[in-house]
Amino acid sequence: MSEDPYKVLGVGRDASQDDIQKAYRKLAKKLHPDLNPGNKAAEDEFKKVSGAYDLLGDADKRARYDRGEIDASGAEQRQQREYYRNYAGGNADQYTTSEGFSDFSGDDDIFSTIFRRGARSNVRMRGQDAHYRLELDFLDAVNGGTKQLTLPDGSVLDVSIPAGTREGQTLRLRGKGGPGFNGGSPGDALIEIAIRPHPVFTRKGDDIHVDLQLPLTDAVLGGKINVPTIDGPVTMTVPKWSNSGRVLRLKGKGARRSDGTAGDEYVTLRIVLPDKPDPQLEKLVQEWRDGRGTQQQSTEA
Repeated sequence: MSEDPYKVLGVGRDASQDDIQKAYRKLAKKLHPDLNPGNKAAEDEFKKVSGAYDLLGDADKRARYDRGEIDASGAEQRQQREYYRNYAGGNADQYTTSEGFSDFSGDDDIFSTIFRRGARSNVRMRGQDAHYRLELDFLDAVNGGTKQLTLPDGSVLDVSIPAGTREGQTLRLRGKGGPGFNGGSPGDALIEIAIRPHPVFTRKGDDIHVDLQLPLTDAVLGGKINVPTIDGPVTMTVPKWSNSGRVLRLKGKGARRSDGTAGDEYVTLRIVLPDKPDPQLEKLVQEWRDGRGTQQQSTEA
């Protein structure tokens, strides 16, 4: 039995969607496999945290879990699904699935419209558009690729994700919606994109932002360091005497645009001391401080 996703993320059941995202991001930064190479325990915990966020980060899934319709793994609790087309006068627009998307029917039944036409029932009508929701990992959205979307009837759609896809963007798959009537063309599938937050990268417009831990020696002496980007690590030169909070730019390393250009990556330096006390470093700093004190006294005299 899967663990309670609220407990996995460490939030209460009354937490807002923003609180849930912040909790996931905090844990992901701590447990992400890229930041814990070879740590199987951290990897397992990260999988549990990601699974909990997949459920609670989607408002529809979360509501269904809270109502007891699905369990912590996202599986249906009911043996039989109540399909909205089985009911006359039922609320069709409330039909949802555990796949994280909704199929919104229209208010009017196109077939009843056709039947009202009587002898003119040979009219061709275009099929209705189908609305779905697809959740992507951050890197899949910015780098693009192909993802599969499972529909309520069990069939699968291959969805081409353009590089640089944004949160809330709607992708259109022509002819993948409802069937047309009497030879009419089928409707389209309209897919709204949701993007999971990344533990390292954040996106602002077409620019990517990263916080980078910098050893004290590199901050004082400068040098070349590895920096993560959406395309993989690159080498960046850090100038001497770089303070914590300094921002460096990697041109063209941001999200791609439809015209083939790309935004930039902005790297914010965060100076960190060694994990363990270093007596030599302490001695050097002590001598440096004592020397500055002697210089100040000489100046004042």
